Amino acid sequence: MYANISQCSFFQTKVHYLGHVVSKKGIAIDPEKIRAIMEWVAPKNVDEVRSFMGLVVYYRRFMRNFSQISYPITSLQRKGKKFEWMEECEARFEQLKQLLTHAPMLKIGDLDIEFFVCIDGCKRGLGGVLMQDG
Repeated sequence: MYANISQCSFFQTKVHYLGHVVSKKGIAIDPEKIRAIMEWVAPKNVDEVRSFMGLVVYYRRFMRNFSQISYPITSLQRKGKKFEWMEECEARFEQLKQLLTHAPMLKIGDLDIEFFVCIDGCKRGLGGVLMQDG
């Protein structure tokens, strides 16, 4: 039995696959999958900060300098601290949303720049990602 030509993925310039868009430019996150994060409004109280940070913390291992970036927001969760959403909080909030919604393009590493390895291990296995600055 032959496949219907309309069902084939050959000769397409863009393919949606597992939450990503694959094109001749590289691999990017599918905009439909990140719409909720892009439209997330700034927290108005500590519970809303916890909700947002609960999502963000899951991805912290993929963000360089996560603790420094998130500090103005996470400090709002301290017991006894008055909730005050300041300009720095807003800037860091937008920066975190940007980091969550924009994947770097996959490319061949530059052998003249130092590599570093981010790893995560548990009793069942070990995972790692080879990364570079720049």
